Amino acid sequence: MTILLSDPRVAAVPVRECGEPLVTLDASFGPARARVRSGLALRLLTARQLLPAGVGLRVVEGHRTLRDQEAIIASYSAQVRAAHPDADETEVRRLTSRFVAPVEVAPHVAGAAVDLTLVDVSTDGSGTPLDLGTAIDETPEQSQGRCSTDAPGIGPDARRHRDLMADALGTAGLVNYPTEWWHWSYGDRYWALLTGADAALYGPVERRTAVAA
Repeated sequence: MTILLSDPRVAAVPVRECGEPLVTLDASFGPARARVRSGLALRLLTARQLLPAGVGLRVVEGHRTLRDQEAIIASYSAQVRAAHPDADETEVRRLTSRFVAPVEVAPHVAGAAVDLTLVDVSTDGSGTPLDLGTAIDETPEQSQGRCSTDAPGIGPDARRHRDLMADALGTAGLVNYPTEWWHWSYGDRYWALLTGADAALYGPVERRTAVAA
């Protein structure tokens, strides 16, 4: 059964902040130049090396401020209420957490998560996105559930690419949020719960000046 980020077991995981800085990913990970914790950046480099020749990782988002997280929660919660008018607030929170984490446990706010996809870099240095079945950030409603990593109803190429991504990122030590094929994290509370770690390594961090990675 899928564990959602709203599950009380996630919030119950303690945080032992290790103090790693935010670093800025270089342009080889895409034009977003996302900021992530240094330990996550190293693991993304490892994952990329595990991919076949000609396939790269494009990171579209990393660290997110508390304000940005709150804005995304507010926007999507309104969509959930409209789509599920009979849901009470507990259910709205649960449904919302399929797509965006509660602020108190949000991996992006800790600099511990990336939203990313695979690209073909064999012929074009800028990278052509590969088929992953849906666009990044398609909600469960928009994608009819196909945004879930193991969702049925996606084509064979998309399934192969999702499996390829999972093999590389999982081997590098990241965990996937199963309702979003593009969301992977390391060092946050969700990661700790899934891996059996005693505590999360990273807690919320406000935006700091980042160094290149």
